[in-house]
Amino acid sequence: MGAKLFTPFTVKGVTLKNRIVMSPMCMYSCPNEDGMVENWHRTHYASRAVGQAGLIIIEATAVTPQGRISPNDLGIWNDDHIQGLKELAGLVKEHGSAIGIQLAHAGRKAVLEGEIIAPSALAFNEKSKTPKEMTKQEIDETIEAFRKAAERSKKAGLDVIELHGAHGYLINEFLSPLSNRRTDEYGGSAENRYRFLRQIIEAVNTVWDGPLFVRVSAHDYDEDGLTPEDYVQIAKWMKEQGVDLIDVSSGAVVPARINVYPGYQVKYSEMIREGAGIATGAVGLITSGIQAEEILQNERADLILIGREFLRDPYWPRTAAKELGVEIEPPKQYERGWK
Repeated sequence: MGAKLFTPFTVKGVTLKNRIVMSPMCMYSCPNEDGMVENWHRTHYASRAVGQAGLIIIEATAVTPQGRISPNDLGIWNDDHIQGLKELAGLVKEHGSAIGIQLAHAGRKAVLEGEIIAPSALAFNEKSKTPKEMTKQEIDETIEAFRKAAERSKKAGLDVIELHGAHGYLINEFLSPLSNRRTDEYGGSAENRYRFLRQIIEAVNTVWDGPLFVRVSAHDYDEDGLTPEDYVQIAKWMKEQGVDLIDVSSGAVVPARINVYPGYQVKYSEMIREGAGIATGAVGLITSGIQAEEILQNERADLILIGREFLRDPYWPRTAAKELGVEIEPPKQYERGWK
């Protein structure tokens, strides 16, 4: 049997040529603070497509200006952003990779001038700005912003949408009892805390029929926070709503000490995959082809998301293939140097 890492993966009519995904990572590369695609993005993403990634997910892209993590983040809050994203999609697909986008709102972790918003008026830490508790109207407006962002993603020709529900950003803030102290229908019980994400998925589904992923932080690393067991139930709800894959990360909703080691989040992916019967992606200190292959062969995940290793090596799929004794076809321009 050949390496599973280099087998195709098909979801809702989109086939990835292999199971290697470039994880979304912020580039902070919009110097004009307008959220527009720049030459850096074109070079950065296209080079990983030349490097033979099966899927490339564009960094956290803000659905509102207020939802940016930093002023230099990519944006998808107005129609002016569509053209640049369309160009990116063309560059990536030209080399045989699929392209996705991570739709995001930073919530209380936005580092911006002016007011920031969150489920509750709780700062992330003592150095962070205290956010304003969102009104029902602001919740509705934000859900609509995600819907419009999904519509723009479709117009830009993107293959996959991932909703950013991890790392302490807005969706994650609603899910976790550590950051959500609301007493209305968006707070309290697990079902109520899920309501914001439920309504975002419902809204996105009205305009998007392609593959839909959600990134989660499957462990809050706090005795009063959420655990992977809690996320099995959340994943079941997402599956019922038509979500295709859970991208399983962890942490960052509150400051916490995390014991980090190779593949430290893979067990959470495995638990959610088995417990909810849904496809998962594993991410976090996965650096070698052998490590990635073990995760797939032991059915601990369906896709492997590579982050920092892709920053170090744009041709990581080639590196992994050599390690696993697999031959993959290079771009014809690189054939003479590929062996």
